[in-house]
Amino acid sequence: MSKVKDKSDGVSVFIVGAGPGDPGLLTLKAAECLKKADVVVYDRLVSDDILDMVPASAEKIFAGKAARDHFMPQDEINQTLVDLARLDKTVVRLKGGDPFIFGRGSEEAMFLAEHNVNFEIVPGITASAGCGAYAGIPLTHRGYVTGVRFVTGHCREGQHLDLNWKSMADPNTTLVIYMGLINVQKISDELIKAGLPGDMPAAGIERGTTPDQRTILTTLKDLPACIDRADLKAPSLLIIGKVVDLASTIAWHTPAHECLLEEDV
Repeated sequence: MSKVKDKSDGVSVFIVGAGPGDPGLLTLKAAECLKKADVVVYDRLVSDDILDMVPASAEKIFAGKAARDHFMPQDEINQTLVDLARLDKTVVRLKGGDPFIFGRGSEEAMFLAEHNVNFEIVPGITASAGCGAYAGIPLTHRGYVTGVRFVTGHCREGQHLDLNWKSMADPNTTLVIYMGLINVQKISDELIKAGLPGDMPAAGIERGTTPDQRTILTTLKDLPACIDRADLKAPSLLIIGKVVDLASTIAWHTPAHECLLEEDV
């Protein structure tokens, strides 16, 4: 029976960020990892174009997760990575965006470390950086904001979304909200209640950096209704802040559409 590789035997598992979707945004190191993979364990957010780069000789294992719909629970993913490493496979754990930003890559790395499996982390372009850039929304801009904050708009099943709304309601900070579609009404209501102006610019970006990208521009108050009207689906990213106004000028990848509700016209 094969034993777990020692540290001196080289890397068994590469935890790789695939970026937000455009295969051109895959890093050189990530592409090299794919070339030498025996097995690729990939998420739902990894685009088909990137999966096409996986060698035909490599086994592909789908471990996708969506909100409230886990094809493979995280505990099972963790154990799968260890089991494959024990078979002396070169494993690529391919994750959308960056594995350490709402990607649970650190949980997988901790499990591998606890089981003496040698691993390496390969960062990827984050969904926030990629989607913002392709939508023409800089996350920071001189004279507009002094910082940026990344939060998740999704909570564990059975729990309520409980964020520090007061600290988030800063008009000089860009808010980037991952997985926020399900709770967008609560996000809008709570931020306004905490003091963020209802007319603060806001955007929803669906399938960012891909040919199917859609960007809607609106306000914090109207964001839930506009997302519903546009029927935005996951994966989508929400950006709230003054910088959203710049999209009307510098959107370059696909047009950004302004959402005008009837009562505002």
